[in-house]
Amino acid sequence: MLSGMNPMFDAFWRAVAYCLHPRVVALSLLPLVLMAVVALGLGYFFWDAAVAGMDAWLSSLALVERLSDWLGAIGLPGLRSVLAPVVVLGLVTPVLVVACLLAVAWLMTPSLVQLVGERRFASLQRRESASWWASVAWTLGATVLALLALLLSMPLWLIPPLVLVLPPLIWGWLTYRVFTLDALAAHASAAERQQILREHRLPLLAMGVLCGYLGAAPTLIWASGAMWVVLAPLLITLAVWLYTLVLAFSSLWFVHYALAALERLRAVPLDVPPPVSVSAAAAPSPLLDLPAP
Repeated sequence: MLSGMNPMFDAFWRAVAYCLHPRVVALSLLPLVLMAVVALGLGYFFWDAAVAGMDAWLSSLALVERLSDWLGAIGLPGLRSVLAPVVVLGLVTPVLVVACLLAVAWLMTPSLVQLVGERRFASLQRRESASWWASVAWTLGATVLALLALLLSMPLWLIPPLVLVLPPLIWGWLTYRVFTLDALAAHASAAERQQILREHRLPLLAMGVLCGYLGAAPTLIWASGAMWVVLAPLLITLAVWLYTLVLAFSSLWFVHYALAALERLRAVPLDVPPPVSVSAAAAPSPLLDLPAP
């Protein structure tokens, strides 16, 4: 039954099962602790100043003042006070997402590749083609491009349909570029990696976009109501943990898919012409054996 399944869905359910592995659960705590310390430190030292500065800037906008007057007219004056914290959270979230993705890629993905390789692809030969520094450079380059795309696309977010399409698409592209390289770095040669990226680009991009939508889900925690703003440091920590779980699943999904694609690639025989027999090559041509006239 497994042989007839779509490779993407086959890798999906395997990634879900591996998320319950004790080693994966333990590894998921490492980025959580790191990001929790960073988030709590930023919240402790900069939260009040950031909210005050954002509130002062918003107060200078005529549109915000008209919005405040309208909220007061309909009996909801308290919503004006939560606008600045919500904006600050909205600006901090992408930075935390990127930092969490980098933490998972650098701390968890190599261990996850080793785990999947040992348990499922033990016979797959390792042809390491990308060093740790090459992986870091690749990740940083893709991250910079993704952040630039986010900044350039922000004006388009005001169009309701595009705000639901552009950010997950950009995060999906980033996830696809980062996790595919990390999944293949230890086992595939440079030529094999490029061939898999070329031949499986659409499935890998689709997986990245789906992971992007899954990564956007934790945002609903504090977007559901204004009362969550009071617990902003705790909510950021919880969101980072959820992001970590989603990204750990995403990493496992890409590892299973990429290594399975590499295994199938190596199983395909190369189109090599049959060797020429030495005796046949040395045999004289029948035309040369004709008697002379």
